[in-house]
Amino acid sequence: MIFAGEAGYPPLLAMLDDAPAILSVLGDRWLLLDRAVALVGGRNASANGQRMAETLAAELAHSLLIVSGLARGIDAAAHTGALQTGRTVAAVAGGLDVSYPPEHADLQRRIAETGVVVTEAPLGTTPQARHFPRRNRIIAGLALGVVVVEAALRSGSLITARLAQEAGRELFAVPGSPLDPRSRGANDLIRQGAHLTETAQDVLDNLPDHPSREGLARVPLFARGPSPGLAEPAPDWQEPIETAEDLVKAHRQVIDLLGTSPTAVDDVVRRCQFSAAAVMAVLLELELAGRIETLPGSRVALLPGTAF
Repeated sequence: MIFAGEAGYPPLLAMLDDAPAILSVLGDRWLLLDRAVALVGGRNASANGQRMAETLAAELAHSLLIVSGLARGIDAAAHTGALQTGRTVAAVAGGLDVSYPPEHADLQRRIAETGVVVTEAPLGTTPQARHFPRRNRIIAGLALGVVVVEAALRSGSLITARLAQEAGRELFAVPGSPLDPRSRGANDLIRQGAHLTETAQDVLDNLPDHPSREGLARVPLFARGPSPGLAEPAPDWQEPIETAEDLVKAHRQVIDLLGTSPTAVDDVVRRCQFSAAAVMAVLLELELAGRIETLPGSRVALLPGTAF
């Protein structure tokens, strides 16, 4: 057991206003002091989503501790990938002596052997729905950033993302097909300012050394998403996209502001009459259409020879 205020208490988690007073851990408790990134997503994940999570975790685990929630789907894939090349932390909602879901008992044992399993629940606690949001805050609190892979609009992973934002951590999201409802939550995070993530390098290039509210993507997140009111509204001079004519105008403005030389996304947002959320949506559409590329440091550039 680790008590708040002890030398071994995770320093990033201690920054939360509602940090757990006591943590129960199984495994190497000192791993909780390492630089970490969380990787979370939906339970009913597709095969491609699970493969993406496993690959990302395996690549990131070379240099970072991987944190996830031991749930079915993306969480399990993240732990599995991390175990291939490094170590991982499983933050669970129940007691350390309760395997949930039951089929992950062997995975939990493997994590405890080389990594660490952590919870604030007493021994014997069977996870219930109300326990998972509290578990999610531990996931967000332990990490410098949170990567979301395949999350529906009502996914619990978005709770983790919101808690990460409130704690000043970086947000990353892997884009998915707009036809797949399992990807709408992650796509919406990108639309609102999360780092579009296709490779581990996208995470490494944008992960800070220390949490900072000033550095969190530098544009409002969740301003018009499923959890309104968590970010400052757009300035009065910035407008949302409400009509097809607005969309065409937004595309034109964004394209006019870009060139083949990298441009900071912040500069595009400041110089465009449309809101940050609208600009991020346009940039995502242009990237998916192969017209622009996203570069390290939240910068974008037109692809040479692209006809608009």
